[in-house]
Amino acid sequence: MEQTKNNGLIMRMLNVIERVGNKLPDPVTLFFIFSLLVVVLSALFSSMGVQVEDPLNEGEMIAVKNLLSSEGILYLFESAVTNFTSFAPLGTVLVTMLGIGIAERSGLISAALRGLVTSVPRVLMTAALVFGGVMSSMAADAGYVVLTPLGAVLFAGLGRHPLAGLAAAFAGVSGGFSANLLLTSLDPLLGGLTQDAAAIINPDYAAGINYMMNYYFMIVSVFLITILGTLVTDFIVEPRLGKYKGDVKEEVDFLKPEEKKGLWAALATFLLTVIAIAMLVIPSWGPLRGGEENIIDAPFFHTLVPIILIMFFIPGLVYGRITKSIQNDKDVARQLAETMATMGAYIVLAFVAAQFVSYFSESNLGTVLAVKGAEFIDATGFKGIPLILTFIVVSGFINLFIGSASAKWAIMAPVFIPMMMLSGYSPEFTQLVYRIADSTTNVISPLMPYFAIVIAFAQKYDKKVGIGTLISTMLPYSIAFTIGWVILLIIWMLTGLPIGPGSSITY
Repeated sequence: MEQTKNNGLIMRMLNVIERVGNKLPDPVTLFFIFSLLVVVLSALFSSMGVQVEDPLNEGEMIAVKNLLSSEGILYLFESAVTNFTSFAPLGTVLVTMLGIGIAERSGLISAALRGLVTSVPRVLMTAALVFGGVMSSMAADAGYVVLTPLGAVLFAGLGRHPLAGLAAAFAGVSGGFSANLLLTSLDPLLGGLTQDAAAIINPDYAAGINYMMNYYFMIVSVFLITILGTLVTDFIVEPRLGKYKGDVKEEVDFLKPEEKKGLWAALATFLLTVIAIAMLVIPSWGPLRGGEENIIDAPFFHTLVPIILIMFFIPGLVYGRITKSIQNDKDVARQLAETMATMGAYIVLAFVAAQFVSYFSESNLGTVLAVKGAEFIDATGFKGIPLILTFIVVSGFINLFIGSASAKWAIMAPVFIPMMMLSGYSPEFTQLVYRIADSTTNVISPLMPYFAIVIAFAQKYDKKVGIGTLISTMLPYSIAFTIGWVILLIIWMLTGLPIGPGSSITY
């Protein structure tokens, strides 16, 4: 009886989250409102004479600038275009997606995911699904539409409950979205926002931040999420679902001979590309080494965007040529154009987000808020692990209402990164904590863009599946991932290990 009451309470809470979230404006509108709010607040606080001591220059004061003054209004008009064109994540994401788009539209990524999960022994099927889901983030959202239904098909074909396979794949794709063995489009996307936010406090430091800032931690996270997702699927989710009694029968869609040939050729091309790039970085004479004695200081770490483009583009092109999905240069141009067409919504969002971030910095509200926030943290004595756990809870809660990782970080980064810097934590580490919180609550957020699609996949096997069914199925993954990732984070904090090349926990 008590359990039924608790389940009812959880469902009512989730229903409230869904209703409130559905009433929120579109992220584009949200950033427009926030931009106007920054302008109004700058006038208000400027008239009140609000100022703080410059954290970089002792004795100097920083006052809030009035963006509704004559100079401020001129700035709003003069900077609109440059705010957009200089918005760090804009160019990096578009360039990255050119390479990823060829790899995806040629069929390489879909074939690689299918090949991975269909070629492993039955005993490793769950682990392969979760691992494949985690790795699918290299192709943005492809894992949701390729791997999630494939997980259900594979489990059904093996006589297991198809919803357990769907849950395992969804857990890897969504819950492990921030982890990967390779750099993905998420790294430059969030990294650009992090650089802009860090520049509010220390422009020189921000200029030295590279997009691999969380790489070491995320490599370890891939194996952590794979292990946790496998254990939750095999010992909690599948036993709870019981034996599948539906009528849907599935046959596994194995790779065709030309797809296998294309995959092997793409793999060989990928390895040759890695070797070629390594020859530009590792030798002291390498152009991407830049004559630096320490490789961490090499220009290589600031050229990762075109490198990601090359690493996806060339294998994707080779795969497409072998499988005939790319037959000439017109096909390449068409696939590149189709990829850019899908980025239209992001470009619009980037325009309004760029204005918000720039207004926040120009008005000095970011610096004032960071200093005041850091003073509050010092006054309360709220430091270390409790502070980090609180940030995870806040970020995870916001994720229940705003599904887009970039939209949330564009809002949160200018506030939290300067504040955490003044509290002794590096921008790289603050971004890392955000990525953990964002990923772990994806699987239980009814406002996550692909949540409805996953429900539609599940209803193929059980018509009664709804939001409540999927959330109750995915909740154990969210809890396990959160606990596991927090423990790993605490170990990292206590040992002081670097979280990425040239990136530490402290500022």
